[in-house]
Amino acid sequence: MTPTPSGPLGRLGQSAPLLALLGAGLLWAAWPVHPAPLALLLFVGFVPYLRLEQVLTRQGARRGRVFANTYFFLFLWNAFTTWWVSFSTLGGGIAAVVLNAALMCLPLMAFRRTKERFGNKIGYLSLPIYWIAFEQLHLTWDLSWPWLTLGNGFASATSWVQWYEYTGFLGGSLWVLGVNVLIFRAWFGTGGGRPWAFNGPRRWRWAGPLAAIWLPIIVSLAINRNLQEKGPGIEVVVVQPNVDPYNEKFPENPHFIPYNEQLTRLLQRTEASITPQTRLVLWPETSLEEPLFETTFAQTPQVARIRQELLARHPGLSLLVGVTSLSTYPDEAHASPTARHRDDVGYYDIFNAAAFFADATAAPQFYHKSKLVPGVEKIPPMLSSVLKNIDLGGIVGSYGSQEERTVFAAPPAAPGLRLAPLICYESIYGDFVAQYVHNGATLLGLITNDGWWSDSPGFRQHLAYGALRCIETRRDLARSANTGISAFIDQRGTISHRTGWWVGASSRATVHLNTEQTFYVRYGELIGRGAQVLAVLGVIGMIVLPLVQKK
Repeated sequence: MTPTPSGPLGRLGQSAPLLALLGAGLLWAAWPVHPAPLALLLFVGFVPYLRLEQVLTRQGARRGRVFANTYFFLFLWNAFTTWWVSFSTLGGGIAAVVLNAALMCLPLMAFRRTKERFGNKIGYLSLPIYWIAFEQLHLTWDLSWPWLTLGNGFASATSWVQWYEYTGFLGGSLWVLGVNVLIFRAWFGTGGGRPWAFNGPRRWRWAGPLAAIWLPIIVSLAINRNLQEKGPGIEVVVVQPNVDPYNEKFPENPHFIPYNEQLTRLLQRTEASITPQTRLVLWPETSLEEPLFETTFAQTPQVARIRQELLARHPGLSLLVGVTSLSTYPDEAHASPTARHRDDVGYYDIFNAAAFFADATAAPQFYHKSKLVPGVEKIPPMLSSVLKNIDLGGIVGSYGSQEERTVFAAPPAAPGLRLAPLICYESIYGDFVAQYVHNGATLLGLITNDGWWSDSPGFRQHLAYGALRCIETRRDLARSANTGISAFIDQRGTISHRTGWWVGASSRATVHLNTEQTFYVRYGELIGRGAQVLAVLGVIGMIVLPLVQKK
């Protein structure tokens, strides 16, 4: 007769597949844009996985079985949370889920191996180190897809993480994993018949986990209560033209709206909201989608219309507009690694860019999007043969980019305005955004086209993540979306003046131009870089220890 499993979770606590399903479900339920209180589930989302690993270890399971259940857990979490990528193409959605889940296995397998080599205490301490080291890597390499960075999970509960101005969002990742380990230790122990490193009365087992949850929240609420918006105010307008990217925006679409008519729509919606006090207008990503050479950009009919019908009629007004631009090179020797070639053009780059008009007469300034979406705007060399045929929305291939973070110069009518141009995907990178502020930005301007993801959690998550960037940098953010949600976010991360989804609209608000730099802006990802150093030492230790033992 088979004995009935006892202990926490009963039979569920002995089934690896069910534990994987439970963990993925908890992380999905905790993720934005579910109600803010559900973010508490982040603190137990990894407990089922830790139990899964513990059970399989006690059973003497082979490494392949452990890996398979680990991958199942991560695959489900990715699929539950980012399934909406498949709205662009099914192949792209599958690739994002399958590949990212596989990459996430790396830190969890390193954690298990460390636990085998050095024992439970060092093993469980290594889990946050390996995971955060991986998240830091995921912010910088060619396959970057940091959407599920654990610190992003508090984007709907910004009042809990006001201390991100010191740690950045990787501080949230450390918080989540640290509490999960403490709760697992209190609930299940880690072997040896008693909770790991705990010898006190049973009723005190939960004191550590509860303190680890609530003390950071209390600190955050105190910061939030005392925080005041800093900097002078200016009036800004964001425009949402609502041009369907699948049916209307591009010449190959079945109901293509001519470029000149798209520009008319932008001008009309702008006129409906601006006042004599408006100092800045934002138009979304690829508002001027027709590719234009930067050398002759200022002489094009589109720019002439913008100057005559908008900027000249409203003195003191500046404009940030998303464009598709082209730049040529004199020869192959001077061409960038992403340059293309045509006999009639020579060597040239295509940029997903932003153009800034300080006023009606100033020459336009350009920023080239730098954080490019893998498989859409950038094909990593290692996967070029695989990804070149996968469409995640937009033009497939490698766009050009730039290394430095451009901050657009203040126009005479708003001397305190120094604008950081963020294009779409770039807003999910904490340290990247902070570099703009380090370079003097007083306002974050985000231009995006979230229409690729239809009516899904995708564009709502993207909006919510912007609130974390505002907390980290203590900068206001003005957000202009083609389709999705246009809005304003203040220095606390509070979202206001939201437009509806899939409607044409424009919105006006007063933003503040802060000049002070946070600790995070000054020093960057200390947690991420520190975790990488410790992770490398851990891996070296796993290699060296067996050699020493043999000697």
